[in-house]
Amino acid sequence: MQSSYRADHVGSFLRPKELLQARQSVTHDPERLRAIEDRHILRVLARQKELGFDIFTDGEFRRLHFMSDFTDAVEGFDMGGAVARSWKGEEEKKAPVSRIAGIVTTKLRQVRRLTAHEVEFMKAHSPGAIKITLPSATQFPAISFQYGITDKIYQDPIALLHEVAGILRNEMAQLAAECVSYIQIDAPRYSYFMDPKWRDWMRREMQVEPERLLDESIQADNSCFHAARRAGVTLAIHLCRGNNRSQWYAEGGYDAIAEKMFTTLAVDRFLLEYDDSRSGTFEPLRFVPRGKTVVLGLISSKHPQLEESAALIRRIQDASRYVPLENLALSPQCGFASTMEGNLLTEDEQWAKLRLLVDTARQVW
Repeated sequence: MQSSYRADHVGSFLRPKELLQARQSVTHDPERLRAIEDRHILRVLARQKELGFDIFTDGEFRRLHFMSDFTDAVEGFDMGGAVARSWKGEEEKKAPVSRIAGIVTTKLRQVRRLTAHEVEFMKAHSPGAIKITLPSATQFPAISFQYGITDKIYQDPIALLHEVAGILRNEMAQLAAECVSYIQIDAPRYSYFMDPKWRDWMRREMQVEPERLLDESIQADNSCFHAARRAGVTLAIHLCRGNNRSQWYAEGGYDAIAEKMFTTLAVDRFLLEYDDSRSGTFEPLRFVPRGKTVVLGLISSKHPQLEESAALIRRIQDASRYVPLENLALSPQCGFASTMEGNLLTEDEQWAKLRLLVDTARQVW
């Protein structure tokens, strides 16, 4: 049976300066880097316990970004390639994504486990249940498939989607077998189906109808969830609209895909971005099946301003019109560092938001 985990978090935390400097050093020393990672992971584990969390992550401190466990373990990406992506935030800018995922230029080949290096340390040192995050297979067709290059290996973006899903499926099955308590996939590309401009982009650039790709995406993610389904393991999906350096690339409520997504994704928990008006209303939550948990991402990881507990409680009460209160939980809308550079706030501001989160969850539940 899945745990309630009323106070949840998406997984990534701001990296300390020492860790950033060690990772960016031209005289890269793997042993020294590992020692620095270990020390700071122990620090954030202790901080999570101090704040009162019941679920623990390593802050993704061993990763360059939330997908790098995959791209580091799988050959076939040209990391020098890039697809331009429009980001919006304090100022609109064009952001290359070559640092995050390159173009697939050869058949994908897994050369090691994706998360074994993280799980071993967490099992030895976590003060409680462990959450491991993985990117959804849906990330890669949108940012790693390029016609004229990738289609020489994979016929179309959907073929690449299912190849990636096969690798993730095996990893999630192994995590479940290792008794990892909570497995979450991060799937921001579902936001493309909510935003008309991105639906047009899928038709034009990916050469696929959005409804077909949505069906294939759910099928791919479900294959991973089915592989990891085991007693005592909580399975979750996190959806947002972009989070790189406090920026975003999509907008729109869940209305366009709510019925299909909520009723067919084989998860226990939906971690949903709801920190501002770009996410729409709570009304689409009426499609969430009874017994599944909605984790309301009401606290922003994008900006330093601290939310008010009373306002958060009012919004939780509003959401309970559509999902029973016993099936709700609270979290930030996304991680604090989808990429290692992190969002535009300080560590102290991050921990203040997480303390607010736990305190508010205690008041409500």
